[in-house]
Amino acid sequence: MSSVLITGVTGFLGRYLARQFFQAGWTVVGLGTRPPENAPRQDLTVYHALKLPSPALVDLVASAQPDVCIHGAGRASVDLSVSDPASDFDSGVALTFNLLDALRTHAPHCRVLFLSSAAVYGEPECLPIPETQAPKPISPYGFHKSMSEQLCQEFCELYNLPTAAVRIFSAYGPGLRRQVLWDICQKALTQDALSLRGTGQESRDFIHGRDVAQAIFLLAQQATFEGEVYNLANGAETTIKTLAQVVLNALNLQIPLEFDGARSPGIPCNWQADIRKIKTLGFQPEVPLEQGIQVFAQWCRAEIKGY
Repeated sequence: MSSVLITGVTGFLGRYLARQFFQAGWTVVGLGTRPPENAPRQDLTVYHALKLPSPALVDLVASAQPDVCIHGAGRASVDLSVSDPASDFDSGVALTFNLLDALRTHAPHCRVLFLSSAAVYGEPECLPIPETQAPKPISPYGFHKSMSEQLCQEFCELYNLPTAAVRIFSAYGPGLRRQVLWDICQKALTQDALSLRGTGQESRDFIHGRDVAQAIFLLAQQATFEGEVYNLANGAETTIKTLAQVVLNALNLQIPLEFDGARSPGIPCNWQADIRKIKTLGFQPEVPLEQGIQVFAQWCRAEIKGY
């Protein structure tokens, strides 16, 4: 039976990943910072509440001997990275080095898949964005993701540790309590008007958490693990204005939609991914955006309004 070690398993994507691998019959070892009662234990073979970096990681890796490690631990907030870059570095770059070094010395054949971000691209030179575009991050979060990717390449090229990185664009789905979709739903459900930052012409490439998990599962088995990178998204550009209207329709709300024209530091204007590379491995997004938002919006209503 194959085994996978998932860091950040109590996070938004970590829960989708645990379910995907567990239902496929894998042994799933999860690492997270939350107490066991708040972990997705129904989808885990073993759970360790552990704050990384940690000296305890070496013994854990030596005991688990995972075939694959999905590294998703760390903070996922551009705003927090701007206000507190030191904490973002510690929970990103330093944590990644700690994990790679433990795997290098105690599980050298483990295939490592690092969950990176489209934030490494910054303001794209063209749309859709291919993996060949040079990283030009504009936030500490993006810089630290890029540094972590370089660490993966270092350990692959110098120590023969099999690594790959996947640059995830705008992931969403039930369980996500941050970023633009949550912000839109929360405001729409609690205010008389939906007031958002920017102009509304900013755009993102959204992908449902279930599709992310299926793609990661595919990569765990099909990627070459030679230090390469993959884009992961739907391959479609959606403006924030369009997104907000889809949310309002899903919630059956008719309230004014307003934009203040302001820009947030570290936030690129437009994103759309070129996903031809991962498609050659057999990936195909399955969750249509409007259907995914319909489900997400109803989940938000239950979270925020209680019904």
